[in-house]
Amino acid sequence: MKTAGVILAVAASLALQTTLTRYLRGVGLDFVLVAVVYVALTSGPSAGLLAGALAGLVQDALSAGLIGIGGLAKTVVGFLAGIVGTQFIVVHALPRFVVFFAATVVHAVVFMGLYAVLDLRHFGTPYATVAGQAAGNALIGVVAFQLVELLPGAVERRRAAKSRPRR
Repeated sequence: MKTAGVILAVAASLALQTTLTRYLRGVGLDFVLVAVVYVALTSGPSAGLLAGALAGLVQDALSAGLIGIGGLAKTVVGFLAGIVGTQFIVVHALPRFVVFFAATVVHAVVFMGLYAVLDLRHFGTPYATVAGQAAGNALIGVVAFQLVELLPGAVERRRAAKSRPRR
């Protein structure tokens, strides 16, 4: 994935996240994390690391929290997801679901762990919340992969249909 594509994916996910936050207040989906994992799976660990750092720092700057914790968490997740994408075959829906689910859990552990280590905030035991968010992010990630893979074929099919002579 080219640099412009990574920046576009991160910008689109940030716009989607900030736009839909008021409508999905109780759901807790993280479209930015989904974009970071997508970039990491399609482009490798280096691109995942850079996308995670960029997306996390911008998201931190837009939020009211401490700047850097979300950036570090997304950087770690982007790098690890990129490694998983290069070491394992992640082309079907179930492995992708597992990667997105695990990435969300790792992100939550790093994010909440850093806040707890710095003694800034304690989250208690949010197992159900993290599991729900992980399942939602995984579902969105798998659907996004399917849409991106089907889109080029759909455009080509539409062009072919337009170029055929009508009877």
